[in-house]
Amino acid sequence: MNTPLKGIRGIDLAVLISRLLLAWIFLHEGLTLATHLDGSITVMTKAGISTPLVLATIALQIIAGSLIAFGFCTRLGALALGIFCIMTAVLFHTYFIDQNELLHFEKDLAIAGGMLALAIHGPGRISFDNILSRSIKSQWLGQLLMS
Repeated sequence: MNTPLKGIRGIDLAVLISRLLLAWIFLHEGLTLATHLDGSITVMTKAGISTPLVLATIALQIIAGSLIAFGFCTRLGALALGIFCIMTAVLFHTYFIDQNELLHFEKDLAIAGGMLALAIHGPGRISFDNILSRSIKSQWLGQLLMS
C-alpha cells in the first residue's frame, strides 16, 4: 500500500521538528496571553495597544501557530507570523541602547527569517498539507483516467 508518509527520511523529521519549534513560541505565548486575558489587555493597553488588537494578536498567534504545528495551510500561517515578527521588531523593539530590546529586535528578525523560509520551503512531507495534496492529486488523476 502506498501511504502518504511512505519513505520518511531524516530530513523529513528535521523539517517537522523545525516547524514544531517555530510554532511552539507562538502557541505558548498566545495561550499564555489568552489564559491571563485581563492582565494581558491591561499590560498591552498601557503599551498603547488597543483591546481589539490584543485579541487579534492572541488569535493570530494561536491560529497561525496551530496551522504551522499541524502543517495545514502552513505557508499562509508562516507568512502571517513572519510579517507579525517584523512588525513587532520594528514597532516595539527599537530602543537599541537597552541591550534587552536589541536582543528582542534581533530575535524577532531571526524568527521572521525562519518563518519566511518555512513559507518558501513549505511544511515538508510530514504534514496535513502534504497528505491533502497527494489525496487531491490522486483523486484528480483517478477522475482523469475514468473519463
